[in-house]
Amino acid sequence: MSCPPVIAVTSGEPAGIGPEICLRLADCSLDARFAARIVVLADRSLLAERAAALHFPCTLREWQAARSPQVGTLDVLHLPLAAAVRPGQLDAANSPYVLALLDRALDGCQSGEFAAMVTAPVHKGIINDAGIPFSGHTEYLAEKTATPRVVMMLAGGGLRVALVTTHLPLRDVPAAVTQGAVEETLRILHREMAAKYGIARPRILVAGLNPHAGEGGYLGREEIEVITPVLERLRAEGMALLGPLPADTMFSPPLLERGDCVLAMYHDQGLTALKYASFGQGINVTLGLPIIRTSVDHGTALELAGSGRADPGSLLVAIEQAIEMVARAAPVAPLARPGGSKQVSA
Repeated sequence: MSCPPVIAVTSGEPAGIGPEICLRLADCSLDARFAARIVVLADRSLLAERAAALHFPCTLREWQAARSPQVGTLDVLHLPLAAAVRPGQLDAANSPYVLALLDRALDGCQSGEFAAMVTAPVHKGIINDAGIPFSGHTEYLAEKTATPRVVMMLAGGGLRVALVTTHLPLRDVPAAVTQGAVEETLRILHREMAAKYGIARPRILVAGLNPHAGEGGYLGREEIEVITPVLERLRAEGMALLGPLPADTMFSPPLLERGDCVLAMYHDQGLTALKYASFGQGINVTLGLPIIRTSVDHGTALELAGSGRADPGSLLVAIEQAIEMVARAAPVAPLARPGGSKQVSA
């Protein structure tokens, strides 16, 4: 690319730590860190108030694509809040604002204005309290782009962990782990590991659903009836798949050395180990979208909002990874398979 790519960063829940970790993007020490232009989507007055309260020296400048980056200056694409904000205090009135940030970043990615979007954390509960059904960035962006299935993958601490199901109550997981869901997730993961990470034939470690991967059917038959038939079909196509593996030993070093990424069946099965290994430096990547989207791996941390103690490390890594993905390859079209199921975790 002849010009540096533009990365849109949404500032997330205004009462959380998102605005202040975004302010850190103006830090002089970061001037040479990113081979890209960064624009933060936020209410400009919110950023100014948070910067003043934290005694954080930076200049907030209206985003214009023609302007060159300046040390100590944060380019801001202003979207107005609906209500005043106090750090740590949620207000459902601002939930439409939070989604407007996502919509504007997505529109910019789809039009080519932005090369990728990086998201600071949102608070699912307060968005739902506003009467807006919302189960997460992953599902929201899938619906907005009419993508039949996307895959949540977290990366950090030397691990990459993707999920068949995401934000579901645990009691609903077994019914959602179908052959179609497992197969489509593996196809997206295989394809996107090549497109976004440059691994042409990724080795994927696949977890079972039940303790001890079902213990030969004594602890559940999903491994026998659902997961194994899919693995056998895809191995016949040339995919390098190991499993189904017992989740309690899958993250041991000898097994991890045999894979490039892990596929877990549900949220906590895979992400507990990853967040233990990488918390504060891990990132979330949405695979399967027609755009590039990465995110922090943490929540809004309301108890830290306004304290100045929030660590921007995950946001910085998410931006770096998005830039690398932009440089590596153009985004791919979403998977469209005849008869394919909808995203099971919505």
